[in-house]
Amino acid sequence: MKLAVIGTGNLGRSLLMGLIDAGVNPKLITATRRNTSALADLGEKGVSVISDNLTAAKRSDLIILAVKPYNYKAVLEEILPAFGAKGKILVSVVSGVEIFELKTHLPEFVPVFRAMPNTAADINQSLTCISHSSESKEHLKRVLEVFNAVGKTVEISESLMNSATVLGACGIAYVMRFIRAMVQGGIEIGFDAETASKIVQQTVKGAAILLQERNNHPESEIDKVTTPKGCTIAGLNEMEHYGFSSALIKGLKASMEQIEKK
Repeated sequence: MKLAVIGTGNLGRSLLMGLIDAGVNPKLITATRRNTSALADLGEKGVSVISDNLTAAKRSDLIILAVKPYNYKAVLEEILPAFGAKGKILVSVVSGVEIFELKTHLPEFVPVFRAMPNTAADINQSLTCISHSSESKEHLKRVLEVFNAVGKTVEISESLMNSATVLGACGIAYVMRFIRAMVQGGIEIGFDAETASKIVQQTVKGAAILLQERNNHPESEIDKVTTPKGCTIAGLNEMEHYGFSSALIKGLKASMEQIEKK
């Protein structure tokens, strides 16, 4: 299956790096960007790097639309001639643009999916939420093959796609900011930056894997390390006094409100 990423920014690059790492033949991939020199490293790996969106769409079976939301209509109009015959699939990773909006710019027979991966696709650790409107099992299978290659997938209702963007895609940034704060705190209590980073990164990784493997509620694991009058509960309570959980929830809601403005 030949694949194109139309508008290869940070997310598109992460997807392509993950796919190549997963064993996809880069010669089957076309990536577009106005400034093709920014994708020179992908070109060196064998990816066809061009600025012509229509050519990329014509030569591909599965087309991933990864442009900015304000630009999606113009790009769909640009690549419309590529959909003259059946057989192509469109997957949009454009935030805030619904399937019915995408379909109004395409022939009725074109299968359209929405997907929201995150930049951890770069290391095959993305969580990709996928939605569609009654597309065939065969088309769904082909889309899942692509995104399962760069991590895990979850099928969701399209009504939750904006929420998935906030929790899964924006969530990468939230976790990074938490890690950054942990490292800064580690430096303040005595570690050098490199050692603090190693400790925090492995701790965060271990916490996530522990929840995945044990399938426990986070509070259950918290209870295991909060002893009476201990240092863990003292730290947690101090964080909550300053609104730790509340601030995070408010941040998620603010991101959601911003998406819904578009």
